[in-house]
Amino acid sequence: MQPQAFYRAVADDFSAVDGIIKQQLTSKVPLVSKIGDYITSAGGKRLRPLLVLLCGKALGREGDDLRLLAATIEFLHTATLLHDDVVDMSGMRRGRETANAMWGNAPSVLVGDFLYSRSFEMMVELGSMPVMKILSQATRIIAEGEVLQLSKVRDASTTEETYMEVIRGKTAMLFEASTHSAAALCEATAEQAEALRTFGDHLGVAFQLVDDLLDYRGDAETLGKNVGDDLAEGKPTLPLIYTMREGTPEQAALVRKAIQKGGIEDLESIRAAVEASGSLEYTAQLARDYVARAIKCLEALPASEYRDALVELSEFAVARTH
Repeated sequence: MQPQAFYRAVADDFSAVDGIIKQQLTSKVPLVSKIGDYITSAGGKRLRPLLVLLCGKALGREGDDLRLLAATIEFLHTATLLHDDVVDMSGMRRGRETANAMWGNAPSVLVGDFLYSRSFEMMVELGSMPVMKILSQATRIIAEGEVLQLSKVRDASTTEETYMEVIRGKTAMLFEASTHSAAALCEATAEQAEALRTFGDHLGVAFQLVDDLLDYRGDAETLGKNVGDDLAEGKPTLPLIYTMREGTPEQAALVRKAIQKGGIEDLESIRAAVEASGSLEYTAQLARDYVARAIKCLEALPASEYRDALVELSEFAVARTH
């Protein structure tokens, strides 16, 4: 169990969610269970199921259905990770080999499909049409976000507006679905449901901004993935977009060429350029702004240790180093 107070606030529920995940991973096909167990046992912060638990308990909800929803969200997230690693041809995640590096692309994609399918079975078990509506729409929007990102690979003309559309789809949407579905399950007031939906969106945007920042400021050992992965794949993330827009002509040309070419041959030069142009501080400040707006949304909830934990979790999202 992580030491942060926002985990301790729901420690028993968090442990129960782990049990549900292990139980729901069982399959009569051994390779399905093996890959599923490999990726879910890799650690990770499990922030999305944590958000479900904290939001639900902040609204006064107890019981197995909240835990089942949290596990459902984690299955959706894990399915996207399996598919993303295949699409991105990633070899490392959370400090160890990806499933596709271990078993190949085809099994990874198919087990991702299994996890998606299992998550929808779990949604049916919850028996809440509002929750199913939120999560099914979220699944579609996440897929659209990933395809939009794919269509912008090696496109140095990508704007900040398009970048924000990408991260709202591929990352923030599942944060939003976590908080919004918890509100729906708890039959929250319309004001609380909208506040939690917006909170999840803003927190998810901030989280991805920090991720993209760390791709140039972090190190592989701390990150648990290779530094410069985004650059290697030719992804025009905000640090690069800002450098092309606000940096010197030389910095802009260097970044533009690197995006169009892909690869990490010029990684150190790019890291120096994004630092010197002020793009990393710009990205960090934008993340802080989104977190401040997210925390403001929590005023719609009654005061409790769970609301306090949501505030602390939000602050952690921008202060983290991996």
